[in-house]
Amino acid sequence: MAVVCTHTRGVIASFVKKLHKPGFLNYSRTFSTMSEPLDQIHDVDIDANGVFKYILVHVHDDNNKQTKPIVRGYAKCKWHADIYDEIGNELKKYGPGIDTECLGGGRIDHNAEKKTIKVYGYSQGFGKADHKVSVGLLEKKYPDYSITWSDEGY
Repeated sequence: MAVVCTHTRGVIASFVKKLHKPGFLNYSRTFSTMSEPLDQIHDVDIDANGVFKYILVHVHDDNNKQTKPIVRGYAKCKWHADIYDEIGNELKKYGPGIDTECLGGGRIDHNAEKKTIKVYGYSQGFGKADHKVSVGLLEKKYPDYSITWSDEGY
């Protein structure tokens, strides 16, 4: 038993030394994130330009006990519920254990030429999204944009 423990300590010590080699940690992070379904799901997917409805959704990975918010908005969708249906279709490829909860909606006015996005309004079916959370996600995807939000308007 003592030999196994000594050997195990040696293996662990060897692994810890490898962690300190240049590039090893970056590879380790990349490899581990590729295996997590939520890491493969884009935080934001909205139309490139125009005014359209959007929803804020929490995606749950029941297998790994993880969750994250995502923003989706498309002019092709007449209703907020249509966007929610699109998300369901998008997430089917990640298999069982991936579930969603719509946190609310609103509208997005995306002007790519001026590099501005305005988030506002609410969804009659899902209620008002927390626009602060939505804007935070949009700012990550569009760091060079001016992004604002308002509770006014429909």
